[in-house]
Amino acid sequence: MKEHSFIYSDEKFADLQLLRYQVPGFEQLTLQQKVLVYYLQEAALWGRDILFDQNGRYNLRIRKLLESLYTCHCEKRKDEKEFQSLVVYMKRVWFSSGIHHHYGCEKFEPGFTPEYLHLLMEETDPSLLPLIKNQTVQQLFEDLYPVLFDPTVDSKRVNQAEGEDLVVTSASNYYQGVTQEEAELFYEKMKDPNDPEPVMFGMNSRLVKENGIVQEKVWKKDALYGEAIEKILFWLKKAEKVAENEKQQQVVRLLIDFYETGDLKVFDEYSIAWVNDNASRVDFNNGFIETYGDPLGLKASWESIVDFKDLDATHRTELISANAQWFEDHSPVDARFKKEKVKGVSAKVITAAILAGDLYPASAIGINLPNSNWIRSVHGSKSVTIGNLTEAYSKAARGNGFMEEFVENEEDLKRIRLYADKTDDLHTDLHECVGHGSGKLLPGVDPDALKAYGATIEEARADLFGLYYMADAKLVELGLLPDAEAYKSQYYTYLLNGLMTQLVRVELGAEIEEAHMRNRALIANWVFAEGGENRVVEWIKRNGKTYLKINDYPALRSLFGRLLAEIQRIKSEGDYNAARLLVEQFGVRINAELHREVKERYERLHLAPYKGFINPRYVAVLDENQNIIDVKISYDESYTQQMLRYSHDYSALPLIND
Repeated sequence: MKEHSFIYSDEKFADLQLLRYQVPGFEQLTLQQKVLVYYLQEAALWGRDILFDQNGRYNLRIRKLLESLYTCHCEKRKDEKEFQSLVVYMKRVWFSSGIHHHYGCEKFEPGFTPEYLHLLMEETDPSLLPLIKNQTVQQLFEDLYPVLFDPTVDSKRVNQAEGEDLVVTSASNYYQGVTQEEAELFYEKMKDPNDPEPVMFGMNSRLVKENGIVQEKVWKKDALYGEAIEKILFWLKKAEKVAENEKQQQVVRLLIDFYETGDLKVFDEYSIAWVNDNASRVDFNNGFIETYGDPLGLKASWESIVDFKDLDATHRTELISANAQWFEDHSPVDARFKKEKVKGVSAKVITAAILAGDLYPASAIGINLPNSNWIRSVHGSKSVTIGNLTEAYSKAARGNGFMEEFVENEEDLKRIRLYADKTDDLHTDLHECVGHGSGKLLPGVDPDALKAYGATIEEARADLFGLYYMADAKLVELGLLPDAEAYKSQYYTYLLNGLMTQLVRVELGAEIEEAHMRNRALIANWVFAEGGENRVVEWIKRNGKTYLKINDYPALRSLFGRLLAEIQRIKSEGDYNAARLLVEQFGVRINAELHREVKERYERLHLAPYKGFINPRYVAVLDENQNIIDVKISYDESYTQQMLRYSHDYSALPLIND
């Protein structure tokens, strides 16, 4: 590991661990690039309130309430058990941008009583509380009581349970007063099946019913979320002036235009310009991007990342993107569903400079955008692996006893220790670059045909593409893997995670709901079932513990190929029923006995199953004329200090956004 890339644990609470990442190479950027990063990270931080409100209509009020109680009473009551529980609850709300778990989507259970909360509120200066419309403190308490304490109210941020109205039963703030049927019908009517360049209808709006009429409230300047968007625009306009080149200026200019108009055609123009900008060292995403937070997979949560290219590490991803056509041509997918010509697939390893919105504190380690199917087909896509974050995760996992607990065979352990870091990074690269970038829809197929199952199927498609090629001799030939044994490390750890270890993130008695977890469970359970007769994969028992054993790695690769072919068919044909059956049969339900065992074994390790990051802080150095002459970066801010600063310095939205 590079000396400047150290990482260490900062804080643990509930099921979370905070890490601190460094930004190696920032000091070597030019002054113009540093200033660009500074402006873009300011634009990123101003979107924070948007995500809180998207995740639930009470979140901004609850966050302000908790922060006010904390700052007013922390010195006096810091030793009280209930106050300590309130602090943990507040930290969880910060981490998840709301009152629901960032991954499992279930509502947090407070470790303090309603009576204790009421007492603190009564002892707090009312001017510091989130009172609205001449509310009294008592009225505020009565408003928030059911949201905080009643388990039947807003119980899931995103509900994916089959047979239920996913819109009505989800607490996310993308719909108000409408049913799932009404929402689906509204957007179906907007679509033209003959449009070769369809926009992503609904991605930047809330769907509401007012006076009996279903309509959209668009997120843009001078409309919903306009107060925060104005702040984002201020910094984007500054960034435009210091962009590295004309292509990057065009990217920023189009994003500004989109925020000002809310026009989805402009968003497509912006996405195309962004895909075509491969010369800039500094890059960023800012806006309404991923749809995992919407039970229907239409509305996009707000997120941002500012980054710059890791010139040394990018060689790996450039090799993959340069061979994208080879991967497409040799995949086990039916020829009808393959791209005849793979266009514009670019990939790089980046260094994250700031994380924001739905990428903070928990972050993806790889990104492939844009999400528009027609843009990906015609103009290509851009894939990134976030190098300094993958390094942080890897460093935090070393020596924690996890693998030794769940991997019984010493040969498997040896391979994992030797190859895991390399194969994990490579699978991420394959997933993002050629996995998401592969395949095509048949003419006339609606990109949203798989509805609530679309995200899981798409993630499974990309994962399977990476898994299938992980064992291909081509990767050794390209120098991406050191030998023909390395892939076995990824196969083992992937199945172990999908079948067992990811279950530590699910409450006992619950089912799997998050799309990425469903994807991994689907793949692992399907190949386990299909390979059962030939004992390709099996369970073994040692000293009362369950372990995974892979008996036939080549056969396992063939199974991955078969499933990839079927998943691509489902995607290409828009086969909703097949998607539903596959996900519900293999990706949702959990073996209760195995679940209990995994949870008990994991708890004995005293590890946090979820990790997130504390951002660095950037400070502009000014001369006597207020010109920026340097940008300094510091890492001395604690999690609590950072969250309180963000709430103080970057809060633009009113407490209610209707």
